[in-house]
Amino acid sequence: MPSQNTVHFVRALSRLIGWIYTLAWSLSFYPQPLLNLRRGSTTGSTIDYVIVNVLGFTVYTLSNSALLFSSHVRAQYAARNPVSPEPTVRVNDVVFGAHAIVLSVVTLSMFWGKLWGLEQGGRLGRWRLSKGAAGIMVGVVVGVGWAVVRVLADEDGTRKGGWEWIDVVYALGYAKLVITVVKYVPQAWANYKRKSTEGWSILQILLDITGGVLSITQLLIDSSLQDDWSGITGNPVKLGLGNHYWLYRGSHGGKGKEDDWAREEDEERRSLLDDRNDSDGR
Repeated sequence: MPSQNTVHFVRALSRLIGWIYTLAWSLSFYPQPLLNLRRGSTTGSTIDYVIVNVLGFTVYTLSNSALLFSSHVRAQYAARNPVSPEPTVRVNDVVFGAHAIVLSVVTLSMFWGKLWGLEQGGRLGRWRLSKGAAGIMVGVVVGVGWAVVRVLADEDGTRKGGWEWIDVVYALGYAKLVITVVKYVPQAWANYKRKSTEGWSILQILLDITGGVLSITQLLIDSSLQDDWSGITGNPVKLGLGNHYWLYRGSHGGKGKEDDWAREEDEERRSLLDDRNDSDGR
């Protein structure tokens, strides 16, 4: 058994790591909108990623808030985890989630060109959600809604052995896990097809990876202190985010390959201007 001083030190270290990863993850939401503003365009980023992100962090924040603030949910959690009745959720998790929702909504609003004065050139910049992203969103809403209905139908979740509100919280957590796993697929596929990451910020990926590593580190520390490793299964592991740099590092930057779709639109504009000039000349 570790000494009390060791336990206090490790808990303090866990809190410090928690706030550091919260800062890293929170900062990761700024590079993309700042890049959009600097370029004057959303070309290069997919709306699928942004809009699914809004839903993902909404269910994430709801789940963490319930585990942190709801005495009813915390009591149900303790009943199911008698060895470690304290949830591993911290205040920084809720703060991060709320901040993520706000920044994701801001980034999403940039796809309305008139609102920000940004060009929506190229197919990636148009307000058009893919069928895959729409299916993910519908699936999340239906899945969580089904869990809520089961709780309400099961004597308000009070019957022993029946569905409880903690199950809805778990459903929210699994929904976030699914979204985290698949939300980068549309952007990665778009980058692959264009053979370029022009318009997609690498800094947000690096900050995201940093936050993910520290988040898992905090989870490992908290689980070891409680001598219960089951909480790890609920952590949304953020892997595979480095494809931006490792796959296309030679095409990124000021001298990188120009966005093909944006270039096509530029050529169309030039063609229209040439036709108009020829018409005026006649």
